[in-house]
Amino acid sequence: MTTEHAPAPASASVFTGLKVLDASTYIAGPAAATMLSDFGADVIKLEPPGPGDPQRRLSFVPPSPRAEANYGWHLANRNKRGMVVDLKSPAAVEVLKRLVEWADVVITNFPHGTREKLHLGYEEVAGWNPQVVYADITGFGDAGPDARQPGFDLTAFWSRSGLLASTRDAEAPPTVPVWGSGDYTSAVAIYGAIVTALYRRAVTGQGTSVGTSLLATGVWATGTLVAGALAKGTPFELHDRSAPVNALTNPYRTGDGEWFMLATSGQQWPGLARAIGHPELVEDPRFADIEGRSENAAALSGLLDEVFRSRPFSHWQDALARERITYSLIQTPEEAAQDPQLRANDIVVPLHGVTGLEYTVNSPVNLRGVPKVAAGRAPDLGEHNDEILAELGFAPREITELRAAGTIPGTAEASGA
Repeated sequence: MTTEHAPAPASASVFTGLKVLDASTYIAGPAAATMLSDFGADVIKLEPPGPGDPQRRLSFVPPSPRAEANYGWHLANRNKRGMVVDLKSPAAVEVLKRLVEWADVVITNFPHGTREKLHLGYEEVAGWNPQVVYADITGFGDAGPDARQPGFDLTAFWSRSGLLASTRDAEAPPTVPVWGSGDYTSAVAIYGAIVTALYRRAVTGQGTSVGTSLLATGVWATGTLVAGALAKGTPFELHDRSAPVNALTNPYRTGDGEWFMLATSGQQWPGLARAIGHPELVEDPRFADIEGRSENAAALSGLLDEVFRSRPFSHWQDALARERITYSLIQTPEEAAQDPQLRANDIVVPLHGVTGLEYTVNSPVNLRGVPKVAAGRAPDLGEHNDEILAELGFAPREITELRAAGTIPGTAEASGA
């Protein structure tokens, strides 16, 4: 259930006046458009008739957390205006042409072949608007044998890149990572490509086509290991918590059942020894240098295991902080949502206009001293069809004809949330 949009911000932001056509579906493309909207861009979300963008339903599909509010939809589509247009309708070509002529940026993730059939290929779009920044994302890139293979973040970003095979313990099978995490990571890459192209256009006056793939951003995320493989490096075995390569970089459990990640450098070893109440370990020849700590990692991790299990997390929180040891509590998403550090740094921000949903997650790009647009709800299906069509120069009679032809839905059809 939604209510009215939040009031528009009183002051202009970085992208106030920038016009963006979001002709993409879940999740990376729409999230990139949302990042532009956070800084004031006017974003039109273009959806197909019927149920619209599949992301409208993702919040209600397991294993998404069960909630009344459609939190995922508002996360990736806040502060946009919404249109529903059947791009397969012959009359839709003129609507799309005017939208492209209006836009500074066009974002799509339709597969190659499909986008051309829907008149969203770069050549046709650039023909209508030579100065447009055309941004797209694919699963596996524009070339190669798998260029047209469908890809999701679980497959192209996580599985194909080497990341998923590396983020598990020894003897453990691969698991299902947090779905959408690769998409939201890739959204930052698309956003970066768009703003780079906008800078180039400001300098040269030329539009351009930019993009990335889920595979490219996944390999970038796995960059240290893939670069090591390119150097023909010998990989270490998968992580084994009881016999790690480095006992100072390892998860440990406290006496009250909390887990925390220790990520300590060799320079911090004396401080860690003091923090755990065993300063004499610094003189132990097994642990005197990095080679010794590596050769005796199983013994050291066993010792640390026993010590950390002897006291609750609150004790270790104080002891490790006194020595400025690098560590972090391993929080659940529910715990992270309530972490005061997120609100202190506007990582979680108020969301206006949605019943049962007071907050959402902010995008990670910030300009210090430049406020973002207050987060308002995402649009209902086709909510702004008539408003936008009128702005594009369609007369009331023409809008009625588009509705009669099925190019845009009727009022009742477009009223879904």
